[in-house]
Amino acid sequence: MTRNVVVTGAASGIGRATAALMASRGDRVVGVDLRDADVCADLSTAAGRSVAVAEVISLAPTVDAVVACAGISGNSPAVVAVNFFGVTEFATGLLPALSGSSAPRVAVVASSVAVHASDAALDEACLAGDEESALKRAVELEAEGRGAAIYPGSKAALARWVRRESITPAFAGAGIPLNAVAPGIVRTPMSAAIFADPRMVAAADQALPMPLNGHQDPEVLASVLAFLVAEENTHITGQVIFCDGGGETVNRGSDVF
Repeated sequence: MTRNVVVTGAASGIGRATAALMASRGDRVVGVDLRDADVCADLSTAAGRSVAVAEVISLAPTVDAVVACAGISGNSPAVVAVNFFGVTEFATGLLPALSGSSAPRVAVVASSVAVHASDAALDEACLAGDEESALKRAVELEAEGRGAAIYPGSKAALARWVRRESITPAFAGAGIPLNAVAPGIVRTPMSAAIFADPRMVAAADQALPMPLNGHQDPEVLASVLAFLVAEENTHITGQVIFCDGGGETVNRGSDVF
């Protein structure tokens, strides 16, 4: 049976690889991105998210799976707007369309750096759904010279959101597994600047060692995401799957259990 799968960030990187994989398996993919997609919308704004949800539903009134891959890097407030609110508001906006599916699924892309120290105020503002305060805190962090906490903060908040929401009536109660994949260092256009400079590669490897097979291509993440939104996944939910060659294990060790 053909399933309707919505993929954000579908024009490049992990999103593009995921869209291609799902399409190759016979699914009907509705891609969302700023450009070069079925639905062109800006997920960094509330208005853009609303437009994206409405246009997706116009193309696919019933949605079987949402795979939220859209994300940006850097130290600006836009990182929080896209990486957290652009994911969570878009996914929840499609809950009515998911309710028509016999096997609805949602998976999002977090990051292995989510385990790094971030900022409690940013984290809490995100989880409270207070975008104005979250963006204000990101501006403050940038001004304080702590902008490097913004990206991991956005991904840590997303991981916490997945854990919290996965067992609620809106998701578990509706039969919707909700999970996240946390990649290590991936060869995508977003990371091109890192791979162009051997010193940056060395710094990245020091921050996130990947002892198993090293750096990865986006297709590796696509296969994990495809499993998480497959009909066969009936009971895995609220999980952050670290697909990072062992990076999270190196950084956190065995004391997490």
